[in-house]
Amino acid sequence: MSIIGVPLDLGASRRGVDMGPSALRYTGLARRIADIGHDVQDTGDVDVPLPEEVDVGAPRMRYGEAIRGVCEALCERTAAAHAAGRTPIIIGGDHSLAMGSVAGTAKHYRSAGKEIGVLWFDAHGDMNTPESSPTGNVHGMPLAALLGLGDRSLTGIGGFAPKLAPSRTALIGIRDLDEREKKLIADSGVRVFTMKEIDRRGVAAVAEEAIAVASKGAAGIHVSFDIDACDPAVAPGVGTPKRGGLSYREAHLLLELLADSGTLLAMDLVEVNPIFDTRNATAEFGAELIASALGQSIF
Repeated sequence: MSIIGVPLDLGASRRGVDMGPSALRYTGLARRIADIGHDVQDTGDVDVPLPEEVDVGAPRMRYGEAIRGVCEALCERTAAAHAAGRTPIIIGGDHSLAMGSVAGTAKHYRSAGKEIGVLWFDAHGDMNTPESSPTGNVHGMPLAALLGLGDRSLTGIGGFAPKLAPSRTALIGIRDLDEREKKLIADSGVRVFTMKEIDRRGVAAVAEEAIAVASKGAAGIHVSFDIDACDPAVAPGVGTPKRGGLSYREAHLLLELLADSGTLLAMDLVEVNPIFDTRNATAEFGAELIASALGQSIF
């Protein structure tokens, strides 16, 4: 395993997620992973400029150029971890970093003629483009960019596009979409599991279908987990909380079933914001979720 920190908060409107990697490390993340039986290296953080150091740029894609630079560096770090035979665990940081991490996984397997799938856990769709976004915040755009939609400077990270096929893309926990984003998602062909569907069908059935969707014909699955997919009652330390999310056990079961499937290639854990947290509870929960995805079990 390779832990890669990305203290990125340029994509969000609320400051604080740049401290997410530190909060997750404070939980003893590397030790937890080692205790499961994995060989783990913490490779440190990708360099990220402060908002005060860079130009905001276009209002419809705020800090877009700086974010692209961070994601290009993360793409190379992620691909290098794969090439070394290690599973990348990327800790953030806002969700715009996934444009780099997923690109790195896709780039590595693309060199072997293979494609990847993705499980995208989030309260939000993250499928805005600069034209549709009501805020211009790039953390609402990464999945669209990975699917080849939006500004070419973001879709082209890693030197190719798209990184993902809609038919192998599953969104889980969705419950808060922008109006123009709804049509983008509906037209994209990705599989969306809203909280309504999870409530109606049960989390185990949803997990099994989502894993089947993302892994079909793929080398495996890159998991990109925004902690705001979970209910604020169990994950208060996020910048954009939305009631009605995944419970503690629902989130763990989803990742435990993923571990059982043997399809995990890499994982992002993003949007931990210590400023809004209580006694580092959200980071502790995030570290537990990573452990579940990596195979921690009762016995």
